[in-house]
Formats: sequence, structure tokens, C-alpha cells
Amino acid sequence: MSANEPVSRRDFLATTATAAGAVVLLGAPAVITAQKTDKPLIVGEGEHKFEVQHDWPQLPDKYTWQITHNVAVDKAGNLYVIHEGRADLKDHPSIFVFDSEGKFIRAFGSQFQGGGHGIEIREEGGQEFLYVCAYQMRKTFAKLDLKGETVWQKFAPMESGVYAPEEDSKPMQVWGRDRFMPTNFAFLDDGGFLLVDGYGAFYVHRYDKDAKWVSCFGGAGGGEGKFNTPHGIWIDKRAGREPSIVVCDRANNTLQYFSMDGKYQETLKGYGLPANVETWKNLLVVPELHARITLLNEKNEVVAQLGDDIARVKGPGGGAIRGDRSKWQAGKFVHPHDACFAADGSIFVAEWVATGRISKLKKLA
Repeated sequence: MSANEPVSRRDFLATTATAAGAVVLLGAPAVITAQKTDKPLIVGEGEHKFEVQHDWPQLPDKYTWQITHNVAVDKAGNLYVIHEGRADLKDHPSIFVFDSEGKFIRAFGSQFQGGGHGIEIREEGGQEFLYVCAYQMRKTFAKLDLKGETVWQKFAPMESGVYAPEEDSKPMQVWGRDRFMPTNFAFLDDGGFLLVDGYGAFYVHRYDKDAKWVSCFGGAGGGEGKFNTPHGIWIDKRAGREPSIVVCDRANNTLQYFSMDGKYQETLKGYGLPANVETWKNLLVVPELHARITLLNEKNEVVAQLGDDIARVKGPGGGAIRGDRSKWQAGKFVHPHDACFAADGSIFVAEWVATGRISKLKKLA
């Protein structure tokens, strides 16, 4: 598949099996993994040691998990989970909220069911808001309060000049470079935000504080400022680093760095379909769809890789693991699609599996 063609999420194992061989570890310690036992399941070592708690939150019986996509945590420690959902369950909520102990609080977001994807939380004027985007059957993005009330909802930015006619008013379930399929957000200090079109035109769009389109950069290509499935995005403001934009160029198996005005800076290579990124203190977390969570320090050196099951997932018959829970192993990941930090440095992981799975990596050190 060329860099100018859309990458099928359902076929990614077959089309990228040779692309994510191995990340070169820069002083990274060996990872301790444990088999299923009654004892706590511990991964990592030193200051990067975690207790793995698979299927951490539980849904009420009236709801069902579908394909879990992204996660976010508010200041109170509540976890927000968005899943893709099924188009034939149009009245089923796509966003679930759990307290800091994993107890269900509420659900909302039926307008994203059948396409729910990205979710981030931002504080504005002392109030927190959700930024949500959807693709496929929905192809939209919106700002909500934490109870699910819509502040605004928008569609393809036609002023960018890169989308098909009526993609904003009559979007169809069509993939292509002239289509709009947003995947995630990053927030700017001036009140604006970046929206990455990870499955559509492969552009990063800049919006001002009033959610008006300003500009874009990127487009389809093989790297160094061009993308093949720019799936996740974040503003890296870790201490000791110049603030910059980092984009998960997923199908190119890289992270690309840009200046805050969108100028290409550098590429970090060697990942296995990196899906999203987020920072906490000096750490950058990278969930890789090829079965692991990678942590980088402020020098972007790999300091830990957690739940690594790459050999099985990429090996013969590995594609069947995703849909068969009996093949999942305790302490191992299948397809991490997103990861976010709690205030204490614990990590929540959402996996791209049909039955849904949210794991908590409880920080121990």
C-alpha cells in the first residue's frame, strides 16, 4: 500500500508486519513481565514499575463495550473512555465515565456512536471541557462539558481547500485524501487547538480560541513533514525542551517533531504503529498498536517498554489474537490505541479490540 492510500485499520497487521522491527533502546532496562497469578502483576523496574490491572473499569449490564479507542482523565481523577461503537446501535452512548476507583458514573455521546475516536480534556476559565472527534459514519468534532452537553460541534474545514464538495454538510462513509476523518487534538497556549485528520487528508489543522480554522500543514507522504496516517498529536512542553508539536505518523512507524508554527524538525524512528502520545513530568508515553507501551525520558531516550507481546501479535496467526480473549496473556498488551497519565503517574491504556479493554498501570515507584 502506498503512502498516498488510506491504511485499513482492520488489515494493519498484514500491511505493516515488516515495518516495526525493533526500537533501539538507549539505556532502557529489561522489562519484567509476569504470568497470571494471584499475586500483583508487576511490569517494569526501578522508577518505572507498575501493577497491571486489566479490565479495570466495569460497565453496568445495560451498556456494552465495543472497540475502545481513547481515554482522558479530569482534575478530579475521573476517567473518560470513548469507543468507536456500532452504527446499528445509534442510541448507545459512546463515552463512559468512571471515578478514580473504576466505578461507573455516567454515559453520554450517542451522537458519536459508530465513529467515536479522540477525546481530550482542557481547562478553560476554571472549567473543564471535553474535546471529542469522530470518523467513519460521523466525521465531526465537538466541544462538550464534562456532563456531555454540547458547546459546539463542527465538520470538515472546507476553507482549507483539501476536502471533497459537501464533505462538511453531507459527509459520506468514504475514505480518501479528500475526505475528513479526524482522530485527535492538541491544545495551544493561546486558547486555540490543533486537530489532526489522521484517516482522511493527513493534515494537521490549526484553530483559534473561537474554534475558527486558521491554517494547516502536512499532507500525505513518506515522512519529514508529510504523513501516512498521522493518528495522534501532542504539545511536548517537558522541562528542558523547547515546546514543540509531536505527531504519531503511525503507518510510517515514526514520531515526527515540529516547531510550534508547524515547521518540520526531526523524526524518531523504530516504533510499531505508534498511535498516540502524552506527557507527564519528564516522561512521554507512546502506545504502539504492535503490542507495547513505550516510555521516553526528556531526551527522548527509551527508559521502559511495558507489556511487550510483539512476537506473538506479529507472528504466524497473530491476527487472530485480537479477537480471541483466550489468547490474551496477563501483563501483555494486544493493540494499545491510546494511553493517558493520571495525576500520580499511573497510566490508563485503551486497546483497539472488538470487546474493548481498558487497563490501568498503577505506578508503584
